[in-house]
Amino acid sequence: MPLLPAPRNSLCFFCAFAARSRAQPQRLLPRSQAAQRSGGNAKSKPGSKSVLQQKGGDFNPLRSRNPFRRKHSNDPFDAVRTSLATLKVELTKPDFLESLQVIQKDLDAEWLRFERSISLWIKRAPPELMTLVGEAERGKKTLETKLRYLFYAQAWGEQFTAAELENQKAVADLRYPAEWYPATREIPRTVHMHVGPTNSGKTYHALKRLEEVESGIYLGPLRLLAHEVYTRLNAKGKTCALVTGEEQRLPDDQRAAMFSCTVEMAPLNTKFDVAVVDEIQMISHQERGWAWSQAFLGLQAKEIHLCGEARTVPLMRELCALVGDNVVVHEYERLTPLKVQEQSLKGKLNHLEKGDCIVAFTVVGIHALRREVEKKTGKKCAIVYGSLPPETRAQQARLFNDPDNEYDFLVASDAIGMGLNLAIKRVIFESTIKSNGVRYVPLQISEIKQIAGRAGRYKSAHQAITADSAQVSVADSAIDPAIGLDDKEPDSVELKPASPKTVGWVTTLDQVDLRALQVGMAREPEEIKTAGLFPPSLIVERFANYFPPGTPFSYIMFRLHEISELHPRFHLCALKDQLAIADTIHGVSNLSIPDRIMICAAPSNVKNFNERIFLRSLAECIADGKSGNLLDLDTLPLGIMDKPPQAGRDYLKQLEELHKMLVSYLWLSYRFPNVFTTRSLANYAKKLVEDQIETTLTDFSLIEQARLEQKKARNNAYKKLNIGLGQDSTEQTKGHLVPAPPGMSKEAEDILNDPEWTADTLPMPDDVDEYPDDPPASDKFETLAEEQHQRTKKLSSEVGDLLKGRTLNMSNRSEATQPGV
Repeated sequence: MPLLPAPRNSLCFFCAFAARSRAQPQRLLPRSQAAQRSGGNAKSKPGSKSVLQQKGGDFNPLRSRNPFRRKHSNDPFDAVRTSLATLKVELTKPDFLESLQVIQKDLDAEWLRFERSISLWIKRAPPELMTLVGEAERGKKTLETKLRYLFYAQAWGEQFTAAELENQKAVADLRYPAEWYPATREIPRTVHMHVGPTNSGKTYHALKRLEEVESGIYLGPLRLLAHEVYTRLNAKGKTCALVTGEEQRLPDDQRAAMFSCTVEMAPLNTKFDVAVVDEIQMISHQERGWAWSQAFLGLQAKEIHLCGEARTVPLMRELCALVGDNVVVHEYERLTPLKVQEQSLKGKLNHLEKGDCIVAFTVVGIHALRREVEKKTGKKCAIVYGSLPPETRAQQARLFNDPDNEYDFLVASDAIGMGLNLAIKRVIFESTIKSNGVRYVPLQISEIKQIAGRAGRYKSAHQAITADSAQVSVADSAIDPAIGLDDKEPDSVELKPASPKTVGWVTTLDQVDLRALQVGMAREPEEIKTAGLFPPSLIVERFANYFPPGTPFSYIMFRLHEISELHPRFHLCALKDQLAIADTIHGVSNLSIPDRIMICAAPSNVKNFNERIFLRSLAECIADGKSGNLLDLDTLPLGIMDKPPQAGRDYLKQLEELHKMLVSYLWLSYRFPNVFTTRSLANYAKKLVEDQIETTLTDFSLIEQARLEQKKARNNAYKKLNIGLGQDSTEQTKGHLVPAPPGMSKEAEDILNDPEWTADTLPMPDDVDEYPDDPPASDKFETLAEEQHQRTKKLSSEVGDLLKGRTLNMSNRSEATQPGV
């Protein structure tokens, strides 16, 4: 049957033409895209949004799904597969395989079984795995680390018998840390707690007692504090030794009766009359708290003077009861009132007043602010931060404290919160968030209060200077009367509160930070409930004997932490850096367990490739007994020192890397003096590098651009913090037990539920990491993504306007063809 003819159009010629000319919706994408199907399911899910309901309500054809536009991947679990591939490449390297003492065939079989378990885990797509993938996309290494230790747990953890596991648990019983120091338990001790807010004189009374005895020790959290006490005691005729991680100054002609140390370097086998432990509230720190616990439990002193915040008193009373020490609590009140201003400086540095101190959290930011302050105000600005040489730091402090010169302002790091009593009238926070190496996090309430508390010393310091000019002794002339740790007043003058007119003021540089400052100052810091703990090397050695040869030392330490049994008033300190270093040196043979324990404590950032290779070369020198001469180390880039100063950020980064490598070398030179014999040369090279860094930061304008980039990254971080984005899996899975991947043991469940891997690292105060890193890389990527989003939105708006204009023209032309027009 022939096809029927097409029906005739009933419209006349003009009407038919107008119908064809009527404007149609413009489509940049195929019609098949309009359905917006997802996952092969034609039914829309509740709460789903169509293309026209995207963020902002604007249709964006450039962001719409297009099946013909090529994408890299739609699979959220590609991060898991990438991490697996990276881990496999590392495990199958010949030297690493040899160190594991397994053959390739056995490793392949174990890896195949592991991959099957992870594949089943991916198919189930639990929320916990999605959280780990999200953290990997933000730059955190949580996923990669957990996969590594899940494999270790499968390969080695499942080999033990029930009896061996019981023996391991017996060694890992850490409930009675006081028994680790039997010699100390034989000494009857009295603990004096000096507690109160900043600028209350508590450290003054403790150090005055130290000066009265024949032998004693001061322990502080920062090198610059230890150096200040070392200078003060020697100036007062007390022979004092300085002992920090990478520096030791011992008297040449006699044995030192006094010591000034960083708290990690406490000599536990020496008897003292008095010991002063500063900033005792840091005993609860998640990473460094063990050092304060070790000092409190192990110091052989008749009197222990603990200086810090009042919130530590309940915990320390309990710990004193555990060890049988007497407790005397001395409470102090702040000498001057402290108030928060109602307005910030609103970013205007020309609003600064004499005696102001701006607190910044990076060295680049400090130098950029100093340059900008001097440009805007026409006045000189001093700087103080941890990595400055002690002589330079003291000179800068004196310039600021002297009211009769043109150094009216100070830019300092957060190290001033740890006891440096500068002559500050007002503290100004550049920001209330700081980088922890991964992202920006808010300052803790205790940090805000401690830094802010340094305000209000301006008038009393000025009076102290003028009074000391007439009364100070020859011994005291070497000490700056306004920078002393002990809130120093002339010896003949009783410590009195300052004039009521002296008020400490606190504010912020930008208005966006003011609310956070006001809230932080109004709240009380959280209660301190536990003290940090770390297993001593003897326990680690005993525990390692239960594992077969070739077991990764990082897994041994991790396993010890996992099964440890603790007293409820203690917590185990985080192992993140130690585990990373242990994996770095795993392939180095001939290292004993004590050697590995010592190297794992070295101050090295193995996330940096060059520092990782350098630390491995140092470990090889220790293992093989090779020369550790500084000039024989090929992995140490000393050549950068021969280059002239440059304005590029890469040049400054190379100098900072070299500085950190020299610090690691010096630290190990005191532990392995027969291997690393060129300590004096390393000290000299370190000083030269510090001078080059200071020259670069002072003479080149790159720091101003770097500060602007940091400020932009902080602004992006503020947005996320305000809307609650970027939460860690610790918060998302709080109270929820994450099950192990299919086919894995109970130990895998312990690894996934360990909060250490998901908790953010707390930002350390300046002087711990001498030259802080740039803003987190994730923030840089997010900044670029935000810029790309803004450009796309602008382009989409322009395309929309173009289409509207074209549609309007088509409509006008259509109407013009209608009859009667």
